[in-house]
Amino acid sequence: MDGLDDPIAEICSEERGVDNRTLKKVVELAVEIAREGREGRKIGTLFTVGDHEEVLVRSRPLILDPLTGHPDDKKRVKDPDMRETIKELAQLDGAFVVSDGGVVVSAARYLDAASRNLDIPLGLGSRHMAAASISRNTGTVAVAVSESSTVRVFDEGGVVAEVVPEVWMLRGYGPYPGR
Repeated sequence: MDGLDDPIAEICSEERGVDNRTLKKVVELAVEIAREGREGRKIGTLFTVGDHEEVLVRSRPLILDPLTGHPDDKKRVKDPDMRETIKELAQLDGAFVVSDGGVVVSAARYLDAASRNLDIPLGLGSRHMAAASISRNTGTVAVAVSESSTVRVFDEGGVVAEVVPEVWMLRGYGPYPGR
């Protein structure tokens, strides 16, 4: 499969070990959130994909985790009910932690973010700083949804793709010019 058939494989490091099928489902969900918002307003959110155990070590809950205690088979990112649940929970502050196997293991997490030596474009906020930091310091890929309706994918501490929802729907993705 070439990059045109699978844009996710093209934009993320193979060495990272993140399941690209899971990552693609998360990016698709992020694009839906960016496009649709919730209850008539734009919302932003953040997902981490892969290396979930290390992400949990480097984060803490902002509120009681609404996903705790639910069975894994009900928390798969490909499940339509879970996708709607995520869209509702995205209105809360914090990040979603997604395992490599596609299970959303936690929601509303505050990610420990170290900004030293991160090279992200000016104008991006704390959500993007957290995404860059967690992707640099763990084996995760982070997907940030801006309130301006842009989805950015972070790998190894930097932006590797900018997804404009309308472009994604037409041709898959927009590569980040800096990578």
